[in-house]
Amino acid sequence: MTIFKGQIFLRINGAQAVLECLKREGIDLVFGYPGGVVLKLYDEIYKAKFPHILTGHEQGAVHAADGYARATGKVGVVIATSGPGAANLITGIATANMDSIPLVCITGQVANPAIGKDSFQEVDVCGITTPITKHNYLVKDVKDLPRILKEAFFIARTGRPGPVSIDVAADVFNTEFEFNYPENVELRGYSGKYTGDESEIDAVIAAIESSEKPLIFYGGGVVLSNTADELRAIAKRLGCPIVSTIMGLGCIDPDDRQYLGFAGMHGSYGANMAIQNSDLIIAIGMRFSDRVTGRVSDFAPNARIVHFELDPAEVNKNVRVDYRVLGDLRWSLPIFRTKLDTLPTDFPTWYANWLQSAVDKAAEHPFSYKVEGEEIKPGALIKKISDLCDENTIAVTDVGQHQMWAAQFFKTKNPRQFLTSGGLGTMGYGLPAAMGAKLGCPNKKVVLFTGDGSIMMNIQELATIADNNIDVKVVIVHNFILGMVGQWQRLFYNHHYSQSELKGKRDFVKIAEAMGVKGFRLEKAEELETKLPEILALNEAAVIDVIVPEEENVLPMVPGGKRLDQMVLGTN
Repeated sequence: MTIFKGQIFLRINGAQAVLECLKREGIDLVFGYPGGVVLKLYDEIYKAKFPHILTGHEQGAVHAADGYARATGKVGVVIATSGPGAANLITGIATANMDSIPLVCITGQVANPAIGKDSFQEVDVCGITTPITKHNYLVKDVKDLPRILKEAFFIARTGRPGPVSIDVAADVFNTEFEFNYPENVELRGYSGKYTGDESEIDAVIAAIESSEKPLIFYGGGVVLSNTADELRAIAKRLGCPIVSTIMGLGCIDPDDRQYLGFAGMHGSYGANMAIQNSDLIIAIGMRFSDRVTGRVSDFAPNARIVHFELDPAEVNKNVRVDYRVLGDLRWSLPIFRTKLDTLPTDFPTWYANWLQSAVDKAAEHPFSYKVEGEEIKPGALIKKISDLCDENTIAVTDVGQHQMWAAQFFKTKNPRQFLTSGGLGTMGYGLPAAMGAKLGCPNKKVVLFTGDGSIMMNIQELATIADNNIDVKVVIVHNFILGMVGQWQRLFYNHHYSQSELKGKRDFVKIAEAMGVKGFRLEKAEELETKLPEILALNEAAVIDVIVPEEENVLPMVPGGKRLDQMVLGTN
């Protein structure tokens, strides 16, 4: 310890400094996997008893940190070694980047003298991660560590959140220095604060007052900014129809009469038709993804479009807008709400006929499924689980048909309770993300919906769940095929199931039990009543292998290149 001009400086090494920075940022848990160049850091983790979850694979660690961040709203932290360890994080970093999830990814790099020489287990982490991070660093001087850690957490959690990569040379962990953690962050060109121009909100209100068929269309930005309460108040004040993206599920009660469901390729008939019939789209915290718009040239053909957006790069990127409100939703939505509240207009009465017509249209083709014999239908399975779970349950999905069925039939009541890889569509995301969500929210039930394809991507994390007594219910929607791939092959490739059928000898119940998790199999519809409730009530992890029909399609479906109102309809 050193005292200089009245200030106390700790003399510690770089590895200790990393842990001290994490503590000061309020980090109470990290995920990771050790290796050669991070052994000094892991030795300090051992001595400090710093909470750490050892996963079965680095990809599992980064997805777990992602799930932790989505469920809690905190920054997720992952640690990996150099070379293959760092490279194994890439898919998870890209997943978080596409969905704007705050992560700090700390990787080891070879020692300073070995950098750039194709040394053992050396990869250019900064070069690899530049396109898929909000920012990244290479730390070669231990004195830079505190500042860089402080900046990394600030960048990750402020503005539009995202992942930050910190690559640390191995010798930095061993070097001692006088530690002083900065109180403030000063970055040229980045303040993390986004307030805009109130006149843009005034223009939106004028547009609403001249509109006959307005529609609120919100997305994941509402979740990330914790502004669901503001959204609900605005929606009630206007009394118009509401639709969401998948990333926004939970911000509006699914039983709210105004809410028509999520929109897009496998969205609800009511949501897609309302978009096409609206004359004013009020888009809030969403980015007009291609999965949401259908054929862009025919998206909302009769509507003027408003875009409440934090990131200027997203405005006019995919869809041309007529009005923008640029700024953080935490700034814009309260002002928008206040301005609406000062108007004498009875908007719900104005828009009553429009809302009723949208609700009637939605009732023509609700999400549904056929009950046929003893088969377990995916929709019936997920609806039953939804009915058995309380409103605080966190639903996590992998990617594929089961993801869409979960979005359709699981009623998500609150924000941060439907976790899915929306932008990148990462198979293998679900199991470790569910694990991270449960660790972040230990008092909430966590249910994972996955497929017999997706579960195999990171199935090693069943051992992590067992070793750490993490109570996650893993529901495998088992149809013996890569479901979404098979659906496209059925509909557009003449049933040519090229390398998509999963007819192997794997037994998920035995795999689960071999890794220390209880396994169950459901094959008959009656077991949703006789067995499923008891399994879900267990106070421990369980794998539930549910056999469903192979040739079951997710409907509605907007085929590629079609308008939102050109849906393939039918019953699941």
